[in-house]
Amino acid sequence: MLHLQTLSLDHSAFQERLAATENLLIIQDLDGVCMELVNDPLTRTISPDYLAAAARLDGHFYVLTNGEHVGRRGLQTIIERALNESGESVAAKQLYLPGLAAGGVQWQDRSGAVSHPGVSAAELDFLASIPPRLAQALAEFLQVHCADWSEDERQQVVQASVLDNMASPTANLNSLHAAFVAKSVELETFVLLQKQMVKLMEQLLQEAEFEGVGDQFFVHYAPNLGRDGFVHEAVWFADAQTAGTTDFQFMLRGAVKEAGVLALLNHYFFERSGHYPLGVDFNARQAPRSLNDMLKVALQNFDAAQMPLLVGVGDTVTSQGVETDAGMTFKRGGSDRNFLQLIQNIGQAMKIPTLIAYVDSSAGELSNRRAIVTQADAQGKEIVVGGIGDPRDTADPLTVNVVFPKGPRQYCDVFQAVASTRIASGVC
Repeated sequence: MLHLQTLSLDHSAFQERLAATENLLIIQDLDGVCMELVNDPLTRTISPDYLAAAARLDGHFYVLTNGEHVGRRGLQTIIERALNESGESVAAKQLYLPGLAAGGVQWQDRSGAVSHPGVSAAELDFLASIPPRLAQALAEFLQVHCADWSEDERQQVVQASVLDNMASPTANLNSLHAAFVAKSVELETFVLLQKQMVKLMEQLLQEAEFEGVGDQFFVHYAPNLGRDGFVHEAVWFADAQTAGTTDFQFMLRGAVKEAGVLALLNHYFFERSGHYPLGVDFNARQAPRSLNDMLKVALQNFDAAQMPLLVGVGDTVTSQGVETDAGMTFKRGGSDRNFLQLIQNIGQAMKIPTLIAYVDSSAGELSNRRAIVTQADAQGKEIVVGGIGDPRDTADPLTVNVVFPKGPRQYCDVFQAVASTRIASGVC
């Protein structure tokens, strides 16, 4: 009973369950799951074998990512480069990855057709104005605090750090953190940069208010330490062990992965039955804000008897203990946490099995991931003993069923085997 296990390393059981289950829906993150994490997103790579497996799982697999499908750093470009084919060729072969990007507001089918359900032209125009602002802020910071760097060095790191995404422009500080470490720049300078980025994001939110679209945006920090209150995410400032928050994403209100789960389920039910339980025009931005309210929507609209085996796969789940006057408390966050939690909550409420899988992405170039720790038990069996969140956090409500401690390659091998077995055995 894999769905009742915690931190299992039984990949054979995971593979067999997915391969044999006809009514299956895999909802999967991208970076750190099927691609190694890298400092510069422009250098990301994806396996052609993985892409072929995803195509074989047509109708049973969707991505859910805070990245984007389109643009210079988008997944479409990564796929075309990996296959060494033109966009027209990839589209004809239907090898693009279907699902939701930009936190749930950018939809793509296998042919690469992209839309932004529920997003207005005014919102997209405001988002387009942000990348130059990010570049200017980073350049000015480096001129002051890294004056001994050459102009070329500063320009290169700024170009690598500004992600000009259409629906989620981002300051990605991974390259900057690596450069700071290489050049022995003080940790306090990187923390100051993080604080400057927070200040800029708050300023942009105020400007959006002035433009009349202020209630349409929020800022996503990744990794984060959960929500500070009901809405705002808590920034994870760097320390000697971790870079903390490195992605500062300006996103559309409602563009949260957990809302994307509802949208993908709505689409899945339509593909199976010809009926949209949440309506033909439902999109992630129409979802309620809290996990409890999202769960109510799922329970009220999706027939438990028709539900697929829901499988959530991610790599970013955080937990950090904080000493307070009342004792130890834990801040829980991570960009994958809530969508995985919603999948689990749906299963528990409907009394149906779900599977939560976690991929260790710490072996990549980034320094803000805890590595999974395994050891042999008394019988010589390898078990997981740490690595997901704070080891002191024994009351974390999210239960991870299956762990891939060797990272994306290990997960992709199993994913590809699932696809091949389903085809060979005739499971649709």
